[in-house]
Amino acid sequence: MQTTLKSDVVFEGTGLHTGSPVRVVVHPAAANAGIVFRRTDLTGRPALAALWHDVIVSPLNTRLTNADGVTVSTIEHLMAALAGCGVHNALIDIDGPEVPILDGSAAAFVRGIVEVGLRSLSAPLRVIEILEEVSVSDGPAYAQLSPSTTLQIDFAIDFADAAIGQQHKMLNMANGAFVRELCDSRTFCRSADVDAMRANGLALGGTINNAVVVDGEKVLTPGGLRHADEAVRHKMLDALGDLYTAGAPILGRYTGTRAGHALTNKLLRALFDRPDAWRWVNCDAKTAARLPGVGISMADLDAVA
Repeated sequence: MQTTLKSDVVFEGTGLHTGSPVRVVVHPAAANAGIVFRRTDLTGRPALAALWHDVIVSPLNTRLTNADGVTVSTIEHLMAALAGCGVHNALIDIDGPEVPILDGSAAAFVRGIVEVGLRSLSAPLRVIEILEEVSVSDGPAYAQLSPSTTLQIDFAIDFADAAIGQQHKMLNMANGAFVRELCDSRTFCRSADVDAMRANGLALGGTINNAVVVDGEKVLTPGGLRHADEAVRHKMLDALGDLYTAGAPILGRYTGTRAGHALTNKLLRALFDRPDAWRWVNCDAKTAARLPGVGISMADLDAVA
């Protein structure tokens, strides 16, 4: 069955790139509504569906647009929380152009969702089953979807900075794995990149308190890393959020090597250009039990390091 929230949940913070305060209210929504953002600060409160074909390609974040050019950016952490908690329908009111960065992870979004809880809707859930391998690349960066009975994410990164270096992790995303393993992993960047972004009017709300900032072998963020491999975990978090713009949970294996937001969106576009590579499947109880978010509780979140 499809799900939505039992009640509203509110988040307030600052946009990573705009540096502006923003308030987000995630409302319950009806069956088959999907995930929809609504700009409450604009006349008419224009809506933006969180779908792959309305994503503006960007290496820095995932940004939605509609036919009128209205945008909402940095949706990936909230989308990952919705996917990882098994929320299929939600109306998200936002009074600015960018979702707040909070602590740079999805943990606060997850905690809010888990605290209010989910309710089932009297409508069957459809999922996207991957039937054939689909892949895209951009230089050394590579992303692929291949058949699997569960959603699996397999990710590898390679950075020159010794504080990150080479990292690899693979997870079966069923049964709360996102909440326990990934949701508290923060976005990361090099100190030099922060300076360059600010010179171009970006990362105005970024601080060492809402991102892991590294400089060579040094971690500048107070308290250091939450996980030795926090960087690759965060890339997996991003991938889950970006994949959720497919419009439904995916049954398949995502493999990413140095991949980012733009490449994952390119992969979804390649997938939906291949009608032989996927199909809709009505979700029975056995299939539903293998989806992210099924059976999670506050104990899963409390277990996060």
